[in-house]
Amino acid sequence: MLDALTIATSVAALALAAWCGHAAFRDQPTKDWHFIGMAVVTLLTLVQLVVGFVQLGRGEDPAQGTTLFVAYLIGSACAIPAAGFMSLAERTRWGSATVAAGAVVLAVLEVRLFDIWSG
Repeated sequence: MLDALTIATSVAALALAAWCGHAAFRDQPTKDWHFIGMAVVTLLTLVQLVVGFVQLGRGEDPAQGTTLFVAYLIGSACAIPAAGFMSLAERTRWGSATVAAGAVVLAVLEVRLFDIWSG
């Protein structure tokens, strides 16, 4: 995997978590700007998904197994959209808290993806 892409995705996810966590602290629901931030982070995860599949297609293998790697790739691509949809259902501060939690989960998934790839 590309280390720079993994780091960029993790940093963007943590920034989104801080931003939405601050909104939850201020008792605000997710706003349009939060959804733009979620779209940026989701775009990074989709780029990572494509890069991961391209590397697998070129014959490179993750150190801890292809099935586990693909499962984490797909899970990381779905984390922020799932949290975003859940925040639409809960238009209170808890919607912002849900996105913040989903972004922290994404950052942890990114660390795990790096571990799976490099061993």
